[in-house]
Amino acid sequence: MGDTPWVGYSSGPDSGGRRFGSGDRNSLALNVPTGPARAGTRRPERVHGEQYEPCPYGRPDRDRPERGPCVRDRSPCAWRGLDVAARRAGPGRPVRNHNATGVRPSAAVARGVPLTIAPPDPQAARPATDDVAPAVHVRDLYKVFGRRPGEAVRRLAAGATRDEVRDLGSAAVIGASFDVRPGEIFVVMGLSGSGKSTLIRMLNGLLEPTSGTVEVGGRRITGAGAKEVRDIRRTSVSMVFQHFALLPHRTVLENVAYGLEVNGVDKTTRLAKAREVIGLVGLDVWADAKPDELSGGMQQRVGIARALAAETDVLLMDEAFSALDPLIRREMQEQLVDLQQRLGKTIVFITHDLNEAMFLGDRIAVMRDGRIVQIGSPEDILTDPANDYVAQFVQDVDRARVLTAASVMEPARAVVPLTVGPRGALRTMRDLQTAAVFVTGRGRKLEGWVRDRHVMRQVKAGDTNLDAIVNTEYAEVGPDTALTDLFELAVESPLPIAVVDDERRLLGVVPRVTLLAALGNVPTTTSPIPVTEPVTRIAADIEATLAATGEVPVQVDGPADRSVADRSVADRSVADRSVAATEGDHQ
Repeated sequence: MGDTPWVGYSSGPDSGGRRFGSGDRNSLALNVPTGPARAGTRRPERVHGEQYEPCPYGRPDRDRPERGPCVRDRSPCAWRGLDVAARRAGPGRPVRNHNATGVRPSAAVARGVPLTIAPPDPQAARPATDDVAPAVHVRDLYKVFGRRPGEAVRRLAAGATRDEVRDLGSAAVIGASFDVRPGEIFVVMGLSGSGKSTLIRMLNGLLEPTSGTVEVGGRRITGAGAKEVRDIRRTSVSMVFQHFALLPHRTVLENVAYGLEVNGVDKTTRLAKAREVIGLVGLDVWADAKPDELSGGMQQRVGIARALAAETDVLLMDEAFSALDPLIRREMQEQLVDLQQRLGKTIVFITHDLNEAMFLGDRIAVMRDGRIVQIGSPEDILTDPANDYVAQFVQDVDRARVLTAASVMEPARAVVPLTVGPRGALRTMRDLQTAAVFVTGRGRKLEGWVRDRHVMRQVKAGDTNLDAIVNTEYAEVGPDTALTDLFELAVESPLPIAVVDDERRLLGVVPRVTLLAALGNVPTTTSPIPVTEPVTRIAADIEATLAATGEVPVQVDGPADRSVADRSVADRSVADRSVAATEGDHQ
């Protein structure tokens, strides 16, 4: 092969052994023990004596590594080894935690296979998220029912409203444009009559758009012939309906296998595949039951299993859980998230339930009167609504389940490095008027915290080892932790909750006041949040201790915020008077 770059091979049954990927052969070496080969799957290839394995995160024939981020969780693609530290994941453990990406973390490497990543090529360029080919591409999409739809589209494009073109036709969808990324749950949310169900039916060709473009998996649906549209539905996109659409005379197993039967898959293969996906949705023992023997939630699971059995990359769900009881609906939502994380499916989900949209969606599109008025993450929709309509729409949402620690945390200013010693820690406490500070080690890794009285003892004793008094009992969370999980910690902890990344580097803190302010949607203070606000006596004790050991009681570095500086000056004048009265005691 000479100077040929490393290559991988697609595993799709129709791939014909296409080569893909580029870069130095040392950019990644995958040594993944494989089980029995699936039908249509190529065996691992050897290139330059190294074994290369199909990507364990998705279908490499559809989601090639040169497209950029991982199809599961939008992280840098591990297949190319870009910006990923070499590590080994054991069974059931993820190769890496992607909390810092702001996207829901993946569950674990498929089937828990170990993955070895060689050092990345320093010359390799990190792929940009925007360069990833979308799983679903929609541009300037219109749907008008009526006598003169073309004229209605022209007027709507010029800014006319639904009511102004009513004499020409009924405008269901007006100028919709968006891209759905591979592996994400994209939720379309709106009230009844907003056009969301019409929109999703144009994504798989059930309705022909009046104007605009729809592409699924790189294949254009708009303008395609009936045969090609049917082929796209069989191979690229499946749909789950609100009312299940199960065949009452067939068993659960036969219903799940029905799509494969239509596609001409032999009976043995389709029933085996159906049993596999039935296990994924937890209906193993009901495989031979009829639909009327199942509850509503179980019937909906059958519908989802039937869509999964088709092995399409895109799953469309039109208010799939709306007919279920609240408890069953919540269970189905959690199961859908789990399935998406394990299988890496791209899901377009339609709902009118805001809490459901916030729970499921990686991104949300809000529709009103046929138009998309805002697209963003759940946090964006909640904290930065595009207009009054969106603001009213989200006013009753459970903010504690949507917002995360990263979205509400404050800068951690009451922090000292371990190397400053007790005297440096005491000076910081004096300047920030706080009775405790967090302590960080090399690389801002959080080591613990220290209290003023313990530090003062060390200063008086002449001890320079701050590490000896660091308290390691404190509350810490990751940036993606929901606010609902912070309340108990906030009640029990005398300190603000520390927010750390995967390597325990301190990112910020969440004080109680900030936590409460986030629930009430009110702005919090922009001043530094001290670990503990001390009384004047504590400030006086700190000053006296520093003075008694030779420290001139002046501000050394100063606080990072002007408001703290002003407060420090006022408090220090009180402290100085206290020092004069108590200095003899400390000496």
